[in-house]
Amino acid sequence: MSEPIGRRIALHRRRRGLSQAAVAGLVGRSESWLSQVERGLRGVDSYTVLRDLARVLRVDIDVLATPDRSSSPTAGARTDDRLDAIERALFLGAASVLGADVRRAVPDLHHAYQAARYDDVLSDLPGLIVALEGHEPSLVAAGYTVVAKTLTKIGSYDLALVAADRAWTVARRGGDPADLGMAVHQVVCALLPTPRAAQAEELAVRMATELDHGDDAAASSVVGALWLIAAVAAARRIDATAAADRLDRADCVASRLGKDANHRWTAFGPTNVAIHRVSVAVELGDAPAALAAAEDVDLDRLSEGLRSRRVQVQLDIAWAHAQRRRDAEALVALLEVERNAPQVTRRNVVARDTIRQLLGRARGSSGAAVRGLAHRAGVAI
Repeated sequence: MSEPIGRRIALHRRRRGLSQAAVAGLVGRSESWLSQVERGLRGVDSYTVLRDLARVLRVDIDVLATPDRSSSPTAGARTDDRLDAIERALFLGAASVLGADVRRAVPDLHHAYQAARYDDVLSDLPGLIVALEGHEPSLVAAGYTVVAKTLTKIGSYDLALVAADRAWTVARRGGDPADLGMAVHQVVCALLPTPRAAQAEELAVRMATELDHGDDAAASSVVGALWLIAAVAAARRIDATAAADRLDRADCVASRLGKDANHRWTAFGPTNVAIHRVSVAVELGDAPAALAAAEDVDLDRLSEGLRSRRVQVQLDIAWAHAQRRRDAEALVALLEVERNAPQVTRRNVVARDTIRQLLGRARGSSGAAVRGLAHRAGVAI
């Protein structure tokens, strides 16, 4: 029979020679919490914590989430020629041809990322990295920013941090506060899923405070984005008070901005703040609060091109319904995500984890629909 998730966590923890106290501390939870998980007295109700456990235990997240993969010697092995090409371009400047002028390619790739066309972006990143050399600081910072955010999205945090640091370095040289905030935001995003999450949170708060002066729309947008990621960081520590305070700070910046905008590709504005209220509730493991916050989000206010932002709400709704075992409603939300952004269901860890939960409980007439979605997303139980 398949081992429960708690036993799989205990198995890999012992293989690494780590105590419960050490592992719990590295994922921001108590020793008693991990003890209860390993004994099957409670589940891992947060995808973020599951991902952090996988990182600490040095296994693929599917090894913990999928019983029949835990004993496979090749479990978690991932190869992607595009990722190899990006790595070579970052460190070796390997020859690669960009099929467009770099001044046009940088905004085009940002827009493609925001439209959740991740595979298209990955294919062009090696050529972009090589082509950035010698251009003005603002363009280079924006170029490395889209490299960093894409690598973060697919979970390659080490390479994402390299790209984000290059964006930060060149932005400091250029001196534009908006460029600097944009780059720092990506440094924070790359650090947050790692053991340096505390430094990431501190950096986000410090830079948001330092850059929050004047009425420049672009600078205000990156300040707001920094407060939002700082709110997510607090929620991952289960600090609801700090998370709420930072959401309110972002809301004040959004009110000052006065509209939904996309300066420096932040998609920042009142609607993005509302979306993050849903995501913060998810990070806190509060399904009812997430569903309530989702009712206040008016996605029609976002441009059609911001597809990754638009589907985030449906992802969070799906998670919340799944936690309350309302699987039919969760499936509807996931199918909506797939319809609008199919690459999200194939790559996003929240989507895949939620699909896996539904697949494990699939019964009756809805079972075929869940299995079909899982097959298209490449998810197995």
